[in-house]
Amino acid sequence: MENIIKGKIVVLSNNIDTDQIYPGRFLALVDPKEIGKHCLEGIDEKTRVLVPGRIIIAGTNFGCGSSREHAVITLMNADVKAIIAESFARIFFRNAINLGLPLVTCKNILKKSENIGSDEEIVINIKEGTITIGQGEVLQSEKLGEHILNIIEAGGIKPMFLNKYSKEEK
Repeated sequence: MENIIKGKIVVLSNNIDTDQIYPGRFLALVDPKEIGKHCLEGIDEKTRVLVPGRIIIAGTNFGCGSSREHAVITLMNADVKAIIAESFARIFFRNAINLGLPLVTCKNILKKSENIGSDEEIVINIKEGTITIGQGEVLQSEKLGEHILNIIEAGGIKPMFLNKYSKEEK
């Protein structure tokens, strides 16, 4: 994973729960492409404009609700590059990091997003904890710790441990 993530945005609101991200009626699906097709299906249709390669911006408590990993899995299979939110539910945050999905916490990002057009590109420097909007404004986000950065860079906690232990065996 690179330290720089670029993309256009999708803006959601506060309290987006795991059933909105991936409704429970799809839990029996196992094909990753099929799972990705149902991303954000619990959200109002006019808000649910999710084009592959987008960065989600949301308010507080993103990922609240159940502890299942399916919410993160559907986001990843819908090709969401990263999520910037004012706050995340703790278990969602841990599931996302464990699976290698970059999350960025930034105060007042929902208010700031009112001035960002959906076709405007934003740039996240995950290591430095900065978000650049368009050609100018730079916002400071919370920096992720080195251990979390290592997990994301490895593509998740499983790949990180597999890589570590395969090197030790040689």
